[in-house]
Amino acid sequence: MKNKKIVLGSILTLLVAFIAVTYFYKNKQTQEYNALLEKKAQFLQRDYSIVEGNKDAKVQLVEFFDPACGTCAQFYPYVKELMKKNDGKIKLVLRYAAFHENSDFAVRVLEAARKQDKFFEVLEFMFSTQQYWIDHHVVNPKKLIAILPKSGVDMEKLANHINDEETTKILQQDLADSKELKVTQTPEYFVNGKPLEKFGLQELIDLVNSEL
Repeated sequence: MKNKKIVLGSILTLLVAFIAVTYFYKNKQTQEYNALLEKKAQFLQRDYSIVEGNKDAKVQLVEFFDPACGTCAQFYPYVKELMKKNDGKIKLVLRYAAFHENSDFAVRVLEAARKQDKFFEVLEFMFSTQQYWIDHHVVNPKKLIAILPKSGVDMEKLANHINDEETTKILQQDLADSKELKVTQTPEYFVNGKPLEKFGLQELIDLVNSEL
């Protein structure tokens, strides 16, 4: 009887130890997973990132785009329509992926316009006039500057901010984040951290709807 009690006691001790170890590792895995999510969240949105829509929306739609990207220009109206149909439910976060030659200049224009609260006006103007300032997928800064007054932006103020060091840092950080997230083309979308595996408008709509 005494031996049975010893055996049962040993089994109970081992069981408690097993449960404790299992809990420890599960808790550690949860902490590591949450840390990864937090780290990925930083790659998706920075404090300086351009945000459109409800900042507390259920769905975070992150787009890495290039102002000189034709597909970005084509998809932009669809993204706006998607947000309109789901008013207040989607937060759009715009990040730069200046992959085209001289696209960094186009980004500088946008950031300088942002200082005048004219980011979206100038973005839409640039998207609609790409054929006038892009030559064979290469941004032509002189041509872009020549037509910019038609966007309504203050050119003198724009010139004062076109070479801001702050924009240089934004370009560098967005590029670094795009590499971490394995962004290789534009536009690239992430919905609540989930990448759009197969590119297409319906695929984007379906992914957003699955998170609403």
